[in-house]
Amino acid sequence: MIHFPCSLHSVDRRTARGKSCVKFVPCENSPNLWPKMLNDGEAKELLAFLTLETRPDVKGQATGYILGLTANRDGCRYLGTKPDFLKALLALTKDKSLAIVKDCYHALINLSADETLHEPLVKEADVLPTLFQNLLNPEYMLSDRICTILTNLSRHEKTCKQMFQCMQEHDISLAKIVEIFCTEGFNKSASLHYLGPLLSNLTQLPETRQFILDKERCVVQRLLPYTQYEESTVRRGGVVGTLRNCCFDYIHHEWLLSDEVDILPFLLLPLAGPEELSEEENEGLPMDLQYLPEDKRREEDPDIRKMLVETLMLLTATKGGRQILKNKNVYPIMREYHKWEKEPQNDATCEKLIQGLIGDEPESGMENLMEVEIPEDVQKKLEELDVKEQEQIEKEQQELKAEAEKEQAQK
Repeated sequence: MIHFPCSLHSVDRRTARGKSCVKFVPCENSPNLWPKMLNDGEAKELLAFLTLETRPDVKGQATGYILGLTANRDGCRYLGTKPDFLKALLALTKDKSLAIVKDCYHALINLSADETLHEPLVKEADVLPTLFQNLLNPEYMLSDRICTILTNLSRHEKTCKQMFQCMQEHDISLAKIVEIFCTEGFNKSASLHYLGPLLSNLTQLPETRQFILDKERCVVQRLLPYTQYEESTVRRGGVVGTLRNCCFDYIHHEWLLSDEVDILPFLLLPLAGPEELSEEENEGLPMDLQYLPEDKRREEDPDIRKMLVETLMLLTATKGGRQILKNKNVYPIMREYHKWEKEPQNDATCEKLIQGLIGDEPESGMENLMEVEIPEDVQKKLEELDVKEQEQIEKEQQELKAEAEKEQAQK
């Protein structure tokens, strides 16, 4: 007998790419790569060159030196103790030289990738108002760099809240961010793909989830097509992360699964392959998943696949959600996906979902798995099982890596 899992403790509200951040690494041939740390006198002298009035060639060497410092953690943390340097970098994003402006943005990307610098950047250097002002300008050439910095800064809840507060203070609505994200060609010089992970990060906050799940706004419906956006893994992953985080608010599950939103095909189609299902299995599926072609390909990014499965798991947290997924015949799609999936971590997540789809219903009073209070001793055992499972997954990943390296060597 297969029992339904008693909790969803293994699914957490993370950022779109699993707590990853983005960094810019200077070219290895750069003479400024890994420059030495500065003493107080040298720092004061260098800071004097980081102004809009400085001669361009001198200013270019100075910004290049700072960019080199940000290429490693020690350099970043040194600059984090020097808020005047952070302010100077922000001021120089208005320079007439595009090369200097790019150096400044790349340095800010590296600095924002270090969590310990979020507070100095947001509070002391006050970078957010300027970044948002430039982002909203459809003619600003370097908006993609801005999206990357904002995504890095919003990864953790504390600075995410500060960012949301800044948006409110400067009348920058979530509706405007979504509008820009969904408007193809809003900025002819920038793809703005990193607005996807930014939205995902912002859904750590209940205010953002409430906005996206507002039945009158149709925001979710606008985002759903991007789960299959072929041009960008970043945009695709950002939207899937946004949907996953929104599904933690279980009171909206039945609405999300209803015909009004119809989220299920957008989550299942990227996981579906070309395998031939029986006529009975096909007819039980949503229309978009019936009789898929022989060349149907699954989502190529393993992180996105994992988030898709986690989103489906969250939708099975309530009795109503489980029933809808069973009635929509989700199991055959996941059965075939499970056979195909090679990533150990994803395989384990899929097994948990399948257990929920074909297992017995929880006993009375435990139908909503997100409201179940887990006794402390049981929680401890679950955590121990999670650790063992993770160790096994890592072992299998190492074996797969070794096997791949062996095959490559034989070629």
